[in-house]
Amino acid sequence: MAVLRLRAALKARIRAYFAATQALEVDTPALSSAAQTDPHIAPLTTRLGVAPDATYFLHSSPEFPMKRLLAAGVGDCWQFARVFRDGERGRYHNPEFDLLEWYRVGADHHALMDDVEALLTAVVGPERAVPRARRLRYAEAFVTHAAVDPLTADAARLREAACDGGLEPVPGLADDDHCGWLDRILSGLVAPALAADTPTFLYDWPAEQGALARLDESDARVARRFELYWGELELANGFHELIDASEQRRRFEADRARRAHGGQDPVVMDERLLAALEAGLPDCAGVALGFDRLVMIAAGLEHIDQALAFPLEDA
Repeated sequence: MAVLRLRAALKARIRAYFAATQALEVDTPALSSAAQTDPHIAPLTTRLGVAPDATYFLHSSPEFPMKRLLAAGVGDCWQFARVFRDGERGRYHNPEFDLLEWYRVGADHHALMDDVEALLTAVVGPERAVPRARRLRYAEAFVTHAAVDPLTADAARLREAACDGGLEPVPGLADDDHCGWLDRILSGLVAPALAADTPTFLYDWPAEQGALARLDESDARVARRFELYWGELELANGFHELIDASEQRRRFEADRARRAHGGQDPVVMDERLLAALEAGLPDCAGVALGFDRLVMIAAGLEHIDQALAFPLEDA
């Protein structure tokens, strides 16, 4: 009961924060005719009696319809969304979870990091001290904690660095999977080395890991993406959003090719999102933050199940 009351209090503070910063609360569908193409996300599907010839996806993020609203002129907006991802269950994962997502028009990823830090202080601050966040470039973190440059190393070099750090390959991770080895090093060597009980922004990610982000104008190897960690716990993922429809289509197609190469189920590209980008998405930055993980941090919990009224096995 104490955790349920805390969840309600945190949500009230979040609503107050966005009201004070003049962002509109919106609602978007949980069912979609299209899905995220990201090979790291396994969507859940369903069939409807009213549309028996169509497959619908339970959304893994409200990002695409929120961008359609931004293209329609809604301005700064936010929402709590119940989202679904298959293949994820563990200490920090439940297949059904709450995502807090918001967008700021006219902001880049640096301004959005300021915004995220301010929200953390306003929402978590009444429960526990929130240290000032550290900001660290992704490449710098890899060089420091894994002795490898992620912007120049090939897959073989990344695999060598992982093995030198004592990491074993995970099932299904191919020797030539460059993104896969980046993720393996991030989760196995970099994240555990981040300062405990401290927020850390890792920013300026490799371009291949920023499919929805703009590339840096001075270095095309770098995407304007960040992730926020609290200790080793990933809390949020943000982008200076890509607004070029043709480039977004190219990246979606590349994702679909990677899914096919890995034997994953195909997904339908969101043509409505691409049409919205073509019509004109304003310059903006957006972020998704795991609300249940935020509850874990505020309450000092060790497992996501402790932050939920009904985890998967009790649903």
